[in-house]
This record gives sequence, C-alpha cells and structure tokens, in this order.
Amino acid sequence: MKILLAGYNVDYDLICELKDKSALGQDITPETISAAYARISRSPKSVDELRADARTEVDKARKSNRNIVFEMGHSSVAEHAVFNIDIIGVSRLLVEEIEKFRLCSYTEKSQRYVLFDKDFVVPDEIAEAGLKNLFVETVQIQNKFYHQLYGELRPYVFEQNKELAGNPANKSMLEGWAKEDARYAISLATETQLGMTINARNLELMLRRLSALPLAEARLFSEKLYAATKDIAPSLIRYTQATDYDRLTRRNIQKQVEKLLQKNSTVTGKEKSDAVQLMFVTPEADTQAAAALLFSSSGLSYDHCRYQAARMSARDLKILFKTAFENIQPYDAVLRELENVHLQFELITSASCFAQLKRHRMATIIAQDYSPQLGVTVPPSVRAIGRQKEFMDIVRRSEDAYCQIKHLLPLAAAYILTNAHRKRALMKLNARELYHLSRLRADVHAQWDIRELSEKMLKQARKVMPLTLMMACGKDSFPALQKKVF
Repeated sequence: MKILLAGYNVDYDLICELKDKSALGQDITPETISAAYARISRSPKSVDELRADARTEVDKARKSNRNIVFEMGHSSVAEHAVFNIDIIGVSRLLVEEIEKFRLCSYTEKSQRYVLFDKDFVVPDEIAEAGLKNLFVETVQIQNKFYHQLYGELRPYVFEQNKELAGNPANKSMLEGWAKEDARYAISLATETQLGMTINARNLELMLRRLSALPLAEARLFSEKLYAATKDIAPSLIRYTQATDYDRLTRRNIQKQVEKLLQKNSTVTGKEKSDAVQLMFVTPEADTQAAAALLFSSSGLSYDHCRYQAARMSARDLKILFKTAFENIQPYDAVLRELENVHLQFELITSASCFAQLKRHRMATIIAQDYSPQLGVTVPPSVRAIGRQKEFMDIVRRSEDAYCQIKHLLPLAAAYILTNAHRKRALMKLNARELYHLSRLRADVHAQWDIRELSEKMLKQARKVMPLTLMMACGKDSFPALQKKVF
C-alpha cells in the first residue's frame, strides 16, 4: 500500500508569490488533478505518474478534461478541482441563495458573535426605481435601534447570568447572547462575508443558476465569481450562462399556480399557523427502520426482513434498537439504516432561525418568500427589558417601506424586512439527519430560536417513531438520556 498526498489548499497569494519567485512558466491549476484522476480508469500508470504527466502538459490536460467532462459527460471528474472563495460585501438575502448549493462548504460572519456596524447593500433595482432614499432611511433606523438594543441587552444578559458573568472567560459568550437578540431588528440587506469551498462542477452550476435569478445582486455575484475563476480552470467551467429552464421555470409555475388557484379556489377556513407541523412520516417507521437493520445484518431479502420486522414483538423491537444504540456517543452519527425512514415538516421560521436551519443541506428544504402576514418573532429578552413597543415600531416602519417597494419591485422588497420576519418552509429529512439536527440544535448551547423549533420537531417525531429516535436529543442531554435508556 502507498498513500500519497496529491495536494491541499494553498492561499492563492502564496501561489502567485511562489510562481513569481520560481519563474515557473506553466500554469498552476487544479485542472491537472482532475485530468490525472480522469485517466486512472484507462491507464496502466500509477496515479502519481499521471499527475506528473498532467503537470508537464497542462494544455493536453485541459483538452482531456474538456473531452471527458463535456463530450463524454463524466462530470464528476470536475469535482476533483476545488476552489476556496472569499465572498465579501453580500447581503444576508443573497447568502440564502448561495447556500442552497448542497455540496459546498460555507463559513459565514455570524450575527451572533459579531456586532455589525452600518454596512448594508442597496440593491441596484431599488436605486434605479427611485426608492433609494426610502430604503436607506429605513435601514438606518433599523441599525440605530439595533445598536441601542444591544446597549440595553448586554447589561440585562450579564445581570440574568451573574454566575457565568463572574468568570471573565464567559464575557464573549454573554455578549454574543445580547448580539443574537439585537440582530432581530436589522434587515436582510445587511452586508456579510463568508468563505466558500466549492468544486468546479458545483461552481459551474452556481454560476448558471445565480445568473438566472431576477435579483441584480445575484447576477452581479455570478459575474464576479466567474471573473475570479475562469482563467484558473477553463477546461472544467463551460456552461455558465442562464438557461431558459433556470430563468423561466419557477416564474411560469408561479403564474400557472395563480391561475389554477383562482379557478379552483375554495374556502377551507383559517390556515393553521403552528410553527412546526409534522405533515408526513414513513408509515410504520419503527418497523421499517428495524427491517433495514435486519437487512444489513443478515442474508435475507428486504421483503423478508420487512415481514420479520412486522411480526416482532414490541419487546424484541426495543432490544434490537437498544443494541444499535448501546455504544453510541454524542459525537457519533447513527447508523445509515435510519436513512430509510423519513419525516416532512412545515415550518414557520424567523429569518434568524432560517439562517441556521438552511445549513442542514442534506435535508430537502423548500422555502417560500418572506411574508409580513406571518408576523414576526420577538426575542423574549426584548420583552423583558421593556422594548417590545419600540421593536414593533421598527417592524411597522420596515413593513411600510416593504409595501412601497413591493408595489414596483416585488422580488426585491424582501431586502428591507428584518431578521424577525418569517417565512414558511417545507423540510423533509430522514431519521439520521434528524439525529444530527437534534444533537446540534436541541442543545443548550444552541441559539434559542432554532432550539425551540428543533425541540418541537423532535417532540412530534418521537410520537411516530419512538424506537428509531430513542437516543435523539441535544448533546447536553445525552448523558442523562443514555442513563435512562440503558
């Protein structure tokens, strides 16, 4: 056996510096890795030899990539070329679009830990429509109140947590609690930054999809992202322009839905507005999960395993699941067999909560636009310090500006809404992913908004698959639950 390090992330400025110092004539590009790995299946040479060949023949490597990726259709080859991207000065609203891409990694400047100043994006379409003054004035009012709110929340948090405040090491954490509640007053236009790691295949998809969005900021982001990467790996990034499928499909569906709902509308009473509603679960979920455990640990067909699981007593089923969880620790992922049972929730979340929820990209999350009709989430601490009235005044001013902007620019109006405003989302996930969500978000260290949401999801889910979710909880609750179960 021979294990070789083929490469790793290196700062681009350092690459340029090393190239200048060495007077290297050839291009330094991740395309050579892709080309070398693509040749593995058809060459008798060892992988390190293939990499050496690709480095000395960059043009040939690029030609090979184009043929394999675009002519032969083996797009996965492009996944071997990886980019690290600094993203600076984008709005929180655009980040939601960027982070829809599952197979990438993101680390974002956190409104929980950083006190934001006065940086915000003024969308081009709002400026061009003559609404800039209204927009800027509203955001400035939001930001002023945000800083006032933080100034009052900080001493409140320290007073409410005297024991923790006695230790200087907890200062940053307690200040973070004040910041995370104050942020509910600022807008989705607030500027942020993030680091993104993305492979060439997903980069091409991101360029194409974002260039098709109706938001000017998204299109500008796509252009700048392409400009930053196009010369590094031209053989792997080709289809970057918006297609009719990406540009028109959702718009056409929306128009058709409006027609169909008008044609077939019926009065069904007031819609439920519960923050968490379990809409679907795999029938007989515990039995199905047990069948998957039987299947992976026997030579029986899955049909036979389902038959056996359905005939097992409640006691035997519990023994089987306890065996599966007996040695688990809070940092362990549960067995993949639990991916065979699913749950679907309808959620109503604040923008602050959704910012965290959207990071669970292995789930399927379909979100509607933000809607003032869904109300707002007011942090309990804001009520506790007696600033709810002023908070709601900010909300009303934001919604007044929203209505004026929406009249001319319905798609850009959301920029002016606050982190307290809500949207509906449909979230489908398997039991294994719910374990991951619970460990992280139902934990005492999680932000209160998403913790409440996660605990409600888990409570409803446990009712329909109690054995499968036997050990699902936040990390802080794990020792007590383990002691209770075992």
